[in-house]
Formats: sequence, C-alpha cells, structure tokens
Amino acid sequence: VTGRAFSVTAFIGIIMLVGIAVANAIVLVDYLEKLRQRGMERDAAIVEAGRVRLRPILMTALATILAMLPMSTGIGEGAELIAPMATVVIGGLIASTLITLLLVPVVYSIFDDWLQKARRYYLQRGRSNELEVAPVNGEG
Repeated sequence: VTGRAFSVTAFIGIIMLVGIAVANAIVLVDYLEKLRQRGMERDAAIVEAGRVRLRPILMTALATILAMLPMSTGIGEGAELIAPMATVVIGGLIASTLITLLLVPVVYSIFDDWLQKARRYYLQRGRSNELEVAPVNGEG
C-alpha cells in the first residue's frame, strides 16, 4: 500500500503490534470476565466492558500512533530503516483497535455459546449414564 519494501524492521513492527493488540484484547476480556463473576449477564457485561475499556484501548493506540508518525515519514538520517516499522505499527494499530473493540466481543459471545452448549450436552449425557447405571443393584 505504501510502496515500501518489507524489511526486518517491518517484521519487528509486526512483533510490537502483536504484543499491543493481544494486551488490549486481554484487558477487555479480563474485565468482561470480572463483570460476569460479579453476576452480570453476558451481553450486559460485554457492553459495560466495552464502555469502560474503550478509553484505555483508544489512548494506547493513539499514543503509539502519534509516537510513530514522525518515524513513518522517513525524514532524517537513517530514518529510511525505521520508516517501515512505524508504518506497519500505525496501520496495524488502527486495524487491531477496531478488531479489539468490535470482533473480540463477538468471538467471545460465540465461544461462550459453544461452551454453554457443551456443558449442557455433557451434563445431560452424564445424567443419562447415571440413569442407566442406577437400576443395577448387583442383581443380574
């Protein structure tokens, strides 16, 4: 998109980006889990966690993007080496922030639904096994 070559510094930018993106997602999901442990319903907890963690996630992304902007211009001695890293981090942070705020809650809901279905299945399966075993009293 930018016409810059992919380099080792761009790969370092990807590593930095993954760390920031994962940390943001962990912050969101951790708070969501705390709300659910306090008894809040899943959907209400998702909305509340998004509302409360929106500011820290946006501040982290914005501060990093603003710090990388001067580096991304490639102006100055040796800046052409760092510019690909800054470009990767800026673009990736914009995308990962949107993913953290929009996609992570959706994926959380999907996995929670699957987990609830699996629990119900195994509970029902366990009860049906108990019913089959219960009548056997050593007779027969």
